[in-house]
Amino acid sequence: MQQVKKIAAKHGLTINIKSFTDYNTPNSALNAGDIQASSFETAQFLKTQEKDKNYKFAKAFKTVALPMGIYSNKVKKITDLKKGAKIAVPNDATQEARALRIFQKAGILKLKSGVGEKATKNDLASNPKQLKIYELDASQIPKQLKEFDAAAINSNFALDNNLTLKQAIYHESLKNNAWPNYFVVKDGHQNDKVVKQIKKYYQSPEIKKYVKKEFKGALVPEW
Repeated sequence: MQQVKKIAAKHGLTINIKSFTDYNTPNSALNAGDIQASSFETAQFLKTQEKDKNYKFAKAFKTVALPMGIYSNKVKKITDLKKGAKIAVPNDATQEARALRIFQKAGILKLKSGVGEKATKNDLASNPKQLKIYELDASQIPKQLKEFDAAAINSNFALDNNLTLKQAIYHESLKNNAWPNYFVVKDGHQNDKVVKQIKKYYQSPEIKKYVKKEFKGALVPEW
């Protein structure tokens, strides 16, 4: 958003950016009117938040995807995880489900058929390696990586802790990612002039070039 802010400023639009350290506070702030938009969440997370907290928000436009990766200081391949390995996953509903689906795609475990976007470690159909799964605040997982055999880490928190996607022992697809982030506003404001202006500046060739060069796959433009 800092780069978008710079472009917007050139066109006379001032954007004030406020950072948060968790996934729940931004939507609470948006609902309270403390901020006018958020740019951090997936459609799945937004849907869950709206249902659980009765928020009335709207997706204005896609921003970037942040592929989740599995990181480890103890094994080089996800298939090398031993029986009883300790695994860390995010403790919020949709991100835990997302992490478990990565392990499932890697063939490490299997979720019960039909479990939705709130799947947790209690929804496993099979766990042949008898993985011990621990649910932690997503922002804390990189800091505690050494305490686990492997951990699912969101790209933004990986970057904050000097981890690159190339270091991941397994990660989501960089193409057609199922978890793009959105620029979100209160329902009824998605077509506001200022929102359309920000969309134009965000989804510009300049920002796409910057994201690809600066983040090298950790962030993927979704336009």
